[in-house]
Amino acid sequence: MATNNQHNAMNGNGVEKELNSTTSFDHAPVNGHPTKQRKPYDYGGNPPAHVNTGDSIRLPAFGGEFQPGAYKSTADRKFANPAPLGLCAFALTTFVLSLINLGARGVTGPNLVVAAAYGYGGLVQLLAGMWEMAVGNTFGATALSSYGGFWISFAIILTPGGFNIVSSLTVKGSEVAFLDSFGFFLMGWFIFTTLLLICTLRSTVAFFSLFFTLDMAFLLLAIGYLHRPTGAPQASLIKAGGAFGIIAAFLAWYNALAGIADASNSFFVIPVAHFPWSDKGRADRMKSLEENGNDRGLAQA
Repeated sequence: MATNNQHNAMNGNGVEKELNSTTSFDHAPVNGHPTKQRKPYDYGGNPPAHVNTGDSIRLPAFGGEFQPGAYKSTADRKFANPAPLGLCAFALTTFVLSLINLGARGVTGPNLVVAAAYGYGGLVQLLAGMWEMAVGNTFGATALSSYGGFWISFAIILTPGGFNIVSSLTVKGSEVAFLDSFGFFLMGWFIFTTLLLICTLRSTVAFFSLFFTLDMAFLLLAIGYLHRPTGAPQASLIKAGGAFGIIAAFLAWYNALAGIADASNSFFVIPVAHFPWSDKGRADRMKSLEENGNDRGLAQA
């Protein structure tokens, strides 16, 4: 039986020419049973020339969608995906603050992170959250907008000489009121992050891990500021919170890359490991069982 489409042609340099990613190949039947159709994907040496093909054999990664519910096709999307922008804004600001919490290279003052918290982690992430509203992603809008608000409020608290929050809570040279208030602030964000964490249980390992490590960072930092046996914040807990913050930052970058890398700019898709009980995981498992069943039937025939 002749093929419906021409096979890969080779040019003079031995480079494969581009194949249409939506065409199918019908191979000769085996013992009267037709073989499965496949959809080849070939970059042809020019990745920028390709466009998003939606539900082709190279599905865009789930992790960067910032959507813990059912997978949504991007074929008919009229807006770009704002989640990677928000994730990157969160990641960089968290990375800087966590290094300060760890005391990297002797830096302990948070003054530098104030600028990033206002401009990138705050404003840019807030805008990304508003754009998540436009694409109909309630979870993404809530999370990104909220954490954008977190970084703006964090910057307001620590702005040197700007809002006088720290000095106004320092009574007769004692910072007890400020440390307790800051601990309350962080504990509230731990509770909020726990709520979001619950909503990631049916998504991906990469996505769940991001919110789990962030949740642990908020919890350890909150306890570190609230529980002070010596009168000062517990340095060990603050450093532990910084360590979890570093992990969360890199996981946020990883999920952002999963949302950025697609057929138009990458030779590979970033793995995000769907939970087997998620909608996408169950669908993939059923598809695999069907394909294996068909393959066994062909082999027996």
